[in-house]
Amino acid sequence: MKHRYLPMTEADQKEMLDTIGVSSIQELFDDIPKSVQFKGNYNIKAAKSESALLKELTRLANKNADLKSHSSFLGAGVYDHYMPVIVDHVLSRSEFYTAYTPYQPEISQGELQAIFEFQTMICELTGMDVANSSMYDGGTALAEAAMLSAGQTRRKKVLVSSAVHPESKEVVKMYAMGQYIEVIEVPQKDGITNLEALQSMVDSDTAAVIVQYPNFFGRLEPLAEIEEVAHEQKAMFVVSSNPLALGALTPPGRFGADIVVGDAQPFGIPTAFGGPHCGYFAVTSKLMRKVPGRLVGQTTDDEGRRGFVLTLQAREQHIRRDKATSNICSNQALNALAASVAMTALGRKGVKEMALQNIQKAHYAKKVLQEKGLEIVFDGPSFNEFVVKVSNPVKEMNQALLQKGIIGGYDLGRDYPELEQHMLVAVTELRTKEEIDTFAQEMGDFHA
Repeated sequence: MKHRYLPMTEADQKEMLDTIGVSSIQELFDDIPKSVQFKGNYNIKAAKSESALLKELTRLANKNADLKSHSSFLGAGVYDHYMPVIVDHVLSRSEFYTAYTPYQPEISQGELQAIFEFQTMICELTGMDVANSSMYDGGTALAEAAMLSAGQTRRKKVLVSSAVHPESKEVVKMYAMGQYIEVIEVPQKDGITNLEALQSMVDSDTAAVIVQYPNFFGRLEPLAEIEEVAHEQKAMFVVSSNPLALGALTPPGRFGADIVVGDAQPFGIPTAFGGPHCGYFAVTSKLMRKVPGRLVGQTTDDEGRRGFVLTLQAREQHIRRDKATSNICSNQALNALAASVAMTALGRKGVKEMALQNIQKAHYAKKVLQEKGLEIVFDGPSFNEFVVKVSNPVKEMNQALLQKGIIGGYDLGRDYPELEQHMLVAVTELRTKEEIDTFAQEMGDFHA
């Protein structure tokens, strides 16, 4: 027996060709000049049977260094966190798994309630008044925040801290290009935004000041001081924040942030080679009608029963194009549901305990790495990431660690030339004492 992976009989092919009125597959390409048509055979393997193909793909997959076979100290925006098993169970239910978007509230109550709960929990974590029903990821959420700020203030300059995630900064710059908005980076000093430089750069044309909390280096920005500088010039204060960290840290809303965005990946969303993710977007009540995407609200029907509706829909598909706030088309409803289920399963106390474990284990990792002779750069308050200076290229160290069953940290030299041979190390609650000790030993041996 030889079953093709994608079976199609000659009869199937003939039936399709007859239906569209052509005699052969080649005839479909007759409009393309012969001079540019490809002649010859593609450099790909011959088709295999389904069982043989599955074996080959399994063999290739087993070459991957994944989080089941390796302990990971790689973060930089995507983190290995505890996922309650109930998350996958709820996501696999057909009423959630197949629901694309809740256009008909009368038959989408479960989906709408899940989104409403997501919005509510994000507001509690961030200390903000309103949150939308999710974005693509943290980077696009931050870019949307920058665009909202420019539109609200009618200004054309955005200041973004150098300590914001490098990829998020690039997304902001790309969005800004189409709106003719100038994006200027504020330098970092000792791993946090340089306040003196920021003060000299903010002016009456500044639409927003953007920082990250904890920032890309894992350090905590002085939000109270930055807020004062931003609002003194009537600029918007935008904070990108890890929602898990907010289980232990004072939320940005308490510091007067106008917009708080971030990525819900730490809650119930696997690393999955970098995606998909779920961005969140939270604002003060005065900006509610400027939020991209849509908002789900709670109401009652004629008989007084609790129900849920799409309260605000600011997409150009729903309202006049000139009144739309964003062309964001698909909310990450399934990933927002994953985050909601994870946060619900953990509860208020569980989220706080999980956040505290990240802080404590990262602090322990700093201590043992220093004992092995490595230098911790930007020493000071941090969440679950910190910077280590090494004596060899980070790429070489990571290759050596991989041979020992360890996924090493992020090479900061890729984005910050001045931080060549500096590694960004992430330590989450899933890392055991033994794993941290082994990592420190291997790092020390290679550093010596």
